Amino acid sequence: MEYLAKKESDLISVSPQLLEDFKSHKVFALKGKMGAGKTTLIRYLMRAMGVTDEVSSPTYGYVNEYHSPYYGAIYHFDLYRIESEVDAYDIGIEEYLYSDKSYVFLEWAELIENLLPENTVWIEITCDKENQRLIRVKSDDRP
Repeated sequence: MEYLAKKESDLISVSPQLLEDFKSHKVFALKGKMGAGKTTLIRYLMRAMGVTDEVSSPTYGYVNEYHSPYYGAIYHFDLYRIESEVDAYDIGIEEYLYSDKSYVFLEWAELIENLLPENTVWIEITCDKENQRLIRVKSDDRP
């Protein structure tokens, strides 16, 4: 599945549609180059989920926790500084990934790909010269 955001404000409509298209999923793994818009997309996804707190990248603490009145607990990981899957285990990531109660958004998820559940939604963001973002989304149980 693909979504096109010609400008950042297009993410306002893309985000709820993405959540609806993958409503039975709780783990979302984002990948893309530095500056592609991973954190920005997560910010809009959380807005669509009813989060009113300011959403920012948890680069130095690995994870930020948010609460949605509609979706419950949401965890936002930035794994850019993770050096190995062992490091991910050390921060207790499997408890977040396999809880089935919370939503998890992971930036730089390819660094721990072997640890992710089978039904993870993979979101790849690419950005062109005009700053348009192509968002390609797939999961193991969807085309």
